[in-house]
Amino acid sequence: MGNGLARVGRGALPKNATVVDGMPRKLLTKAGAAAYAARKGLVEPVIGQIKRARGFRQFLLRGFENVQGEWSLVCTTHNILKFYRLCV
Repeated sequence: MGNGLARVGRGALPKNATVVDGMPRKLLTKAGAAAYAARKGLVEPVIGQIKRARGFRQFLLRGFENVQGEWSLVCTTHNILKFYRLCV
């Protein structure tokens, strides 16, 4: 089993394939691997800062719309604090 990359085939994906099914194939290409590697510098540090500095470990609300609202609030406060630090 492992990471699933050994089972990646060639050719067109089946019509019923999901995005998750196509990801291992995408990671095998240079362009796909480079795009995924860019996440390290763009997305993941922000999530780490939110988890560590803000102490945000779990959602307090339940339901997709409530979680979306809570996440938007967390991200907004993160951005406001970034702007505040730039101006001070």
